[in-house]
Amino acid sequence: MSAKSHAPSDIAKTLGVDHTAKRGRHLKRWVIIILLVVAALAFLAMRKGSGRTMQYEMQQARRGDLVVLVTATGTLQPTNEVEVGSEISGIVKGVEADYNDEVKVDQVLARLDASKLEAQETQHKAALEAAKARVLQAQATLRETTNKLAQLHRVRDLSDGKVPSQTELDAAEAAFERAKADDANARAAVAQAQATLEAIQTDIAKAVIRSPINGVVLTRSIEPGQTVAAAFQAPVLFTLAEDLTQMELRVNVDEADIGQVKEGQDAEFTVAAYLDRIFQARIVQTRFGPKTVDGVVTYETVLKVDNVDLSLRPGMTATANITVQEVEDVLLVPNAALRFSPPVQEQRERRGLTMLMPGPPRQPAFHEAVDTSKRQQTVWVLQDNRPVAVPVTIGASDGTMTEIVSGEIQPGAPLIVDTIRTGR
Repeated sequence: MSAKSHAPSDIAKTLGVDHTAKRGRHLKRWVIIILLVVAALAFLAMRKGSGRTMQYEMQQARRGDLVVLVTATGTLQPTNEVEVGSEISGIVKGVEADYNDEVKVDQVLARLDASKLEAQETQHKAALEAAKARVLQAQATLRETTNKLAQLHRVRDLSDGKVPSQTELDAAEAAFERAKADDANARAAVAQAQATLEAIQTDIAKAVIRSPINGVVLTRSIEPGQTVAAAFQAPVLFTLAEDLTQMELRVNVDEADIGQVKEGQDAEFTVAAYLDRIFQARIVQTRFGPKTVDGVVTYETVLKVDNVDLSLRPGMTATANITVQEVEDVLLVPNAALRFSPPVQEQRERRGLTMLMPGPPRQPAFHEAVDTSKRQQTVWVLQDNRPVAVPVTIGASDGTMTEIVSGEIQPGAPLIVDTIRTGR
């Protein structure tokens, strides 16, 4: 009996059947363990997703008006600002204008000591008189030589050419020509002396500093007794503003915005001195010359400002909002709706569950086919508690709201602008 019971075992061991059966049982055990682990992970993922809900912050599309603004900063300046200097050197004898004084054309602003120039004037007047006296002397000599030459010609005619001799006649003609030259030289000396005198008199007149315009004194750079040196360039003594009731606001517009800015557009600006006031302005010039500061390119734009109450002052820094476009009664959506996209984590969870629980092949998301060109954007709406992309074509934007030119969006439609995650 013992021999019979062990016979099949010996046969199986000889054929290797018992070893193969054991390997099959071990492989089946590991497959079962892996399936249990995958099922546990799927259960945990589903439990985690069920414990955390996604809510969305919504805003509605609406119809309304849109104003597009370009913001720029700059400084206020007078329409016409004149720097009054001195062409001559000297000591300041007196100052007759002060800060904020209103001045008229040719009004005296200051006087320089002109005593040295006045002495030179007297000297050149005497030189002029001496030159005039030499003219009289030259004229007398000219008359004398003219008469003598005429007399010699009459004698020659009466003597039938016998007297005077040709030598005497030639000497008389030469004397006549020299007298004419001396007369011309004396007259030229008079003109030269006259011009020198007038130059000195002009310098004397310039010793009195006068206003070239009707305006207001902005700055004064001299005091009585101060020495003014004008050897190389005219020093600035006063700065005058012609009319402070009309001013200019010069702002620097960024290169990205300059294409929208044009002459005739309206603008509003504020200054730090009057935070509760908004001032009006109008663009009168956009300049082509660029300004580059720290790699930033801007273009100077000039705005005309009415300053009848004189509340604005030169040099004030202003922030201007230029109205570059206005549209009325258009469909508007918040810019936040254009920036929204579904959370990446939610997409990953959906992809993970799809991998654990295979189903039909995943269709491409709707927003993947949207044109991403400059004017094509996407907004998201809720359908069956899931975000759905809607392609739209956008127009003008003021930074907060954007015009919708075309798209399947109606006024009052709720749009997703943000997510609110709740739960664990």
